[in-house]
Amino acid sequence: QVQLVESGGGLVQAGGSLRLSCAASGRTFSHYAMGWFRQAQGKRREFVAAISGSGGATYYADSVKGRFTISRDNAKNTVYLQMNSLKLEDTAVYYCAASGRWYTSPQPSDYDYWGQGTQVTVSS
Repeated sequence: QVQLVESGGGLVQAGGSLRLSCAASGRTFSHYAMGWFRQAQGKRREFVAAISGSGGATYYADSVKGRFTISRDNAKNTVYLQMNSLKLEDTAVYYCAASGRWYTSPQPSDYDYWGQGTQVTVSS
């Protein structure tokens, strides 16, 4: 069982930056690929970024490529999402998720555990 707790969300102006963190419980954090997803009001949950268990492989949605960076610190059982050049359309609840599969995946169904989410609001 893995428990995930996100933090770092908030209100930021367009063009600004935020860093989200996701702290995981458990002793086998490095065995899990991790992902970030987001869900805007009235829309479906969408993939943002994923990282392999070792951190050696990353995968991004086209909409955030070049602006967001996913990373992890396995010693701290934490995955991060650095978000730069934020746009109004980045406003959403952001969720981190853990997958027991060895590969990074953009599919929510490939993830076994989910956090409760953290709100990110980008204002003009």
